[in-house]
Amino acid sequence: MSEKNLDKKIIDIFREKEKVNIGYIVAGYPNVDFTKRFLQNLNNTALDILEIGIPYSDPLADGKLISHASFLASEARVTTDTVFDLLIEIKNDISKPLIFLVYYNLVFAYGIDEFIKKCRKANIKGLIIPDLPYEEAFEMSEKLRENNIALIPLVSVTSGNRIKKIVSQGDGFIYAIGSFGVTGSKQVDLSRLETFINEIHKVSDLPISLGFGIENNDNVNTMRKYADGVIIKTSIVEFTQKNDINYTIQKINELFK
Repeated sequence: MSEKNLDKKIIDIFREKEKVNIGYIVAGYPNVDFTKRFLQNLNNTALDILEIGIPYSDPLADGKLISHASFLASEARVTTDTVFDLLIEIKNDISKPLIFLVYYNLVFAYGIDEFIKKCRKANIKGLIIPDLPYEEAFEMSEKLRENNIALIPLVSVTSGNRIKKIVSQGDGFIYAIGSFGVTGSKQVDLSRLETFINEIHKVSDLPISLGFGIENNDNVNTMRKYADGVIIKTSIVEFTQKNDINYTIQKINELFK
């Protein structure tokens, strides 16, 4: 695989594609071998970017299904090092950008500098840190920029006048939460969603990807009218429950057709 492909950044994907498909898996669920084989077959999916959740005992932004998957992976002793070791082992097999969804406690416990060092080694292109508030994100944002890793900001329909501040530290794209509550929650009505997206556009030139509450192909096609990218988490994790690579890829491709 060429060095050019390995070095492709998140922003490059949004420049190349009019609408970007982003998916999510829990690392080590249903087992580490499945995660490895899925990543090695990522080019067979309709996904342009893959978000990988590092298992955590208290995933506050995630709904019941993803929380349970994270719990089971943790119970199976899938650690941050397990995830890094796997990604470093197969990074030359992967040409699409990978980003981590990781809770700050895990980063802090690992050591910020060491975590970022390992991210670079594993060719991670961005981090989403749901429990890192804007007021405490300056150090992380600066260190990530120095290492060419995007800190992807999360904004929601309830962020209001904080949106401008939150996105000011962001890179790659803006993760717009189009629902109330955790992953798998119901989307807000479309008029409010449109207003929300317009509010973000007023304060940032970064691409916007919509997540939370997007479950099927109809949802995807609707959300593509409003945002540059669409993120699906819960439905994909549900597919992985079968521990069947071909089934998972088929269902993902049906979601984003």
